[in-house]
Amino acid sequence: MELLNLKDSYNFLVCGDSISKGVVFDKSKNKYVLLKDSYTNLLEGSLKGTIDNVAKFGSTILKGIDRLKKELIKVKPDVVLIEFGGNDCDFNWDKVAENPHSEHMPNTDFNVFKNSLNELIDSLKKSKIIPVLLTLPPIDADRYFKWISKNNVDMAKNILTWLGSVTKIYWWQEKYNSAILSIARSTRTRVIDIRSAFLENPDYRQLICDDGIHPNEEGHKVIAEKIMDYVKTHYNFLLKNPQI
Repeated sequence: MELLNLKDSYNFLVCGDSISKGVVFDKSKNKYVLLKDSYTNLLEGSLKGTIDNVAKFGSTILKGIDRLKKELIKVKPDVVLIEFGGNDCDFNWDKVAENPHSEHMPNTDFNVFKNSLNELIDSLKKSKIIPVLLTLPPIDADRYFKWISKNNVDMAKNILTWLGSVTKIYWWQEKYNSAILSIARSTRTRVIDIRSAFLENPDYRQLICDDGIHPNEEGHKVIAEKIMDYVKTHYNFLLKNPQI
């Protein structure tokens, strides 16, 4: 694994989707909003350096790589935090509902996702940049199913016809998450297991928004705490106030 050189300040860059962007569903406003205390904002005051967040709502790994290439031209980060997979494994549920007996592909094919993540890691390492992977927070399959079927009985029936079981939503996302862990091992890349931090909670669903997929404010606190625990354990020197 690559080593970080000791210095007074570091540049951190976060690339990912709406989770890293800090998007949550506000039930009172019935819309998505940006969370003030997102996990990236919570980390900013503790890490020694700057955090540039280029995550974007709806981003897949392919879109994220294109965006990251442009950012790397502007500034060379020391560390890139990578959070993709949630949108990649998702489907166009409206089309699924319209044609439940047809074949449907995820936003990013599973093998394309794996190959792209491998290539991204390799590219960053060759540029002397440290990649750090984040695993995916778990989905609340029941709530997400209600969300994608829009409380429409016919739509729900058709999506379920194609799925076979609501639990398949969880299984499918878990498949992409397992790929992240596998690639971290095979490439000897640092990985922070956000998913395990959620699942250690007696009821992880309390950490998820009503849409069943976005971590809520408490969920973002869990993510920030997990990352901080990782830094304190392995890279204490990255903290503004290192613990002895």
